[in-house]
Amino acid sequence: MSNYNPDRWVMLKITRDGQVTYKVLGSWYGGYTGSDSWKLNSGVTAVEVDGDSLLFSGASGSVYRCHKNSYGMSSYASDIYAGFVKHVEGAGPDYSMELCPKDTDFSTIDY
Repeated sequence: MSNYNPDRWVMLKITRDGQVTYKVLGSWYGGYTGSDSWKLNSGVTAVEVDGDSLLFSGASGSVYRCHKNSYGMSSYASDIYAGFVKHVEGAGPDYSMELCPKDTDFSTIDY
């Protein structure tokens, strides 16, 4: 099991053949000595509220600790997201993806 603490994050709602999956797109700033990076979790299975953070458990066993005030994307993550959008647009009518709004209450979603 891996634990991740992204600097910025967004939630994607992916629908394929009527099945809905929520995935965290997390991103990290590389800083002076490194490169920016990103990860897409395997699919949220549960969420726990821990103060100002949401702990999203994934199907692979990983946990993403996402601060409530860090919702959003860096320019790097926006480019990654744009690539996902292009992929989904070409995948046919039974496949869609939505970016969940910032004010979504993620603790009430049935994952």
